[in-house]
Amino acid sequence: MSSNKRLVEEVFNKIPSVDTGFVNEMIEKELKNLNKKIIVLDDDPTGVQTVHGISVYTDWSLNSIEKGFQEDNSMFFILTNSRGFTAAETTKTHQDIAANIVEAAKRNHREFIIISRGDSTLRGHYPLETQVLKETVEASSTNRFDGEVILPFFKEGGRFTVDNIHYVQYDEYLVPAGETEFAKDRTFGYTKSHLGEWAEEKSNGEYKADNMTYISLDSLRSLDIETIEQQLLAVKDFNKVIVNAVDYIDVKIFTIALIRAMNKGKNFMFRSAAALTKVIGGVSDKKLLTREEMMSEDTSNGGLVIIGSHVKKTTEQFEELKKSDAVAFIKFNVHLVLEPEKFEKELDRVVEATNKLITEGRNVAVYTTRERLDLGEGKKEEELKLSVKISDAVTSIVKRLKVRPSYIIAKGGITSSDIGTNGLEVKRATVAGQIRPGIPVWTTDSESKFPGISYVIFPGNVGTKTDLREVVEMLSKQ
Repeated sequence: MSSNKRLVEEVFNKIPSVDTGFVNEMIEKELKNLNKKIIVLDDDPTGVQTVHGISVYTDWSLNSIEKGFQEDNSMFFILTNSRGFTAAETTKTHQDIAANIVEAAKRNHREFIIISRGDSTLRGHYPLETQVLKETVEASSTNRFDGEVILPFFKEGGRFTVDNIHYVQYDEYLVPAGETEFAKDRTFGYTKSHLGEWAEEKSNGEYKADNMTYISLDSLRSLDIETIEQQLLAVKDFNKVIVNAVDYIDVKIFTIALIRAMNKGKNFMFRSAAALTKVIGGVSDKKLLTREEMMSEDTSNGGLVIIGSHVKKTTEQFEELKKSDAVAFIKFNVHLVLEPEKFEKELDRVVEATNKLITEGRNVAVYTTRERLDLGEGKKEEELKLSVKISDAVTSIVKRLKVRPSYIIAKGGITSSDIGTNGLEVKRATVAGQIRPGIPVWTTDSESKFPGISYVIFPGNVGTKTDLREVVEMLSKQ
């Protein structure tokens, strides 16, 4: 752990409290003045981890985006899964999405806001995606973006921004994000924890930390909404707005000032975690889902858990799950991907065993080899291609199921995306709510492989050590 870590209690005790009732009344009033469709682009399916009753579309065709515009809800999500894309693929995808949004907005005579939502917000194709969205929207409409709001606060995932430094919570400590395992990501790594310096680093110095606009906790907690609004009105040239936040109340206060600035003609792009979407979408709090709410039909079949993520938290949760009597485990040796024939046979074995156990009423956890495939230096592209092959194989387990499980849990962002779109063939799902804080559940649409099934999207880096085991045991009670 880093020497710059801080005790959670010490940091939070210094932050003044605020009248939440007053703020809640204000934000409710202000949201009524926001007559824009909110479109959230999700780089993996965990972005719905704070909302309920909201649609998620798994493609970005003009038809799907138009359906989103025509819904009564002020907000809808599009699952891009772009964290699994190359830079070229994500550029093309975001050009297509932006062009279709502009066209759908024209046809429906609506203004819109685009939020680029990232799982670990500092990872992913940033600033590429928001830059492409900006350029495409501006080239095909009269819209102009004054700035970009960066707001990675996500309470349920232990992500907090204090004094412009973004922290990840580990037990009772806050660790600067640049010193965590997430910063060492082989594809999307970074070194800075100060968000202004991070944005400067990511933009290769195009935007300077010194010139950015910082929304401090002091001005948020003293309800200095006018000053924040003035700060936002002064932003130009797509400069960055860094928002500090340690609780939802900070996001609400910021959003009040933001809506006022937007209603005076300012236009922003957003790069955020899942907290902003809940607040700006006006999504109410909802109790955690119960087993009764999630079981759509009476079945004696077992459930299915697929574990793909390799982050430390997933491994800890997996170790805990192994202690459960409620589950039968199947190891999928994905390192055989280097020998195609053996890999095919291994996949057939896993599929056959999974089908058999589910039919017998057993809950099955399929897990991939826990060690990462490492081909050595300079083999990033080859590794990426192999990881896609592995991901396709894992997805095909669900595709080849002959029996309907009582529920499906996917552990890991990219794993859950591939299983949702390819394995379950979901075109549109409704977010039922959360089974644990930050762990969303989709109800699949009528066109999917198993209509109306509860699909639990369990992010790799979210939840307590025992959450996975407890969720499985709760859903497995007959």
